[in-house]
Amino acid sequence: SAVVFPKIIATEQQSLMLVKRLLAVAVSCITYLRGIFPESSYGTRYLDDVCVKILREDKNCPGSTQLVKWYVGSSTQVLSVLRGSLLVVYTHPEDPQTVTECYHFKFKYTHKGPLLDFSSKDKECDSTISCADTKKASVLLIRKIYVLMQNLSPLPNDVCLTMKLLYYDEVTPPDYQPPGFKEAEYEGLLFNEEPMYLNVGEVPTPFHTLKLKITTEKQRMENGDKTILQQGVTAGPLQVGTEELEE
Repeated sequence: SAVVFPKIIATEQQSLMLVKRLLAVAVSCITYLRGIFPESSYGTRYLDDVCVKILREDKNCPGSTQLVKWYVGSSTQVLSVLRGSLLVVYTHPEDPQTVTECYHFKFKYTHKGPLLDFSSKDKECDSTISCADTKKASVLLIRKIYVLMQNLSPLPNDVCLTMKLLYYDEVTPPDYQPPGFKEAEYEGLLFNEEPMYLNVGEVPTPFHTLKLKITTEKQRMENGDKTILQQGVTAGPLQVGTEELEE
C-alpha cells in the first residue's frame, strides 16, 4: 500500500530500485492528472504522506498496459547506457514529430558519468547524499508535479503517446536496440504553438540523479498560477531522443 523508501542506499542496486519506483510514480501522476487514461487504469498508493495514483495494466485500456511495458523495459537500462527518456504527447497519429507536450526524464550518474567501467562492481558513489535527502527531494518532486499539472490547461480530448530514449554514446554499442524500440528516423520534435520549457526538479541518490523537465505549449500555462514558477519550476532547454518505439 506504500511506495517504501529504503532506510539506507548503500548499493547501486538499491539506488536503481528507488529510481525505478520514483519513475513509475512520476509517470503515473502525470498521466492521471492530464486525464490520459481512465480511473480504472490506476491503483492508490502512498509516497510518504502523499496519496498517489499508480498506473497499472488494465485489460480494458490497452494504452495503459503498453505504457507500463515501455517504462518497465526502458528502466532496466538505467545502470547501463540510458541517459534519458521522453514521454511525448501528440495529437495527429500520422505526425508524431509535431507534439503538444513532452516529459523528459534525465538520468545522471554521480560516479564519473558515462566514461566509467560499467562492468566494475566497486563503483564510486556520493556518500554525502543521505536517504533523508533523497526522500525529501522525491516527495518535493511529486508535489511539484501535482501543482504544475493542476495549473496547466487541459490537453485535447484525443491524444497519442510515444516514447523516445536517449543514450550515452560512449558506452552504447552502435547496433544496440532495447526490446520494442528502433532507431529514430527523425530526431527533432516540433510544436505547433510556442513552447514553454520547465525544469520541475531533481532527485539525487548516492549513485544516480533523476531530473524531470516538461515542455508544453505556452498558451497552456498562461491561465495557470504564475507563482509556481517561483517555487522551483524554472525554464530550461529540451533535448531530443534518438530511439523510438517500434510500430
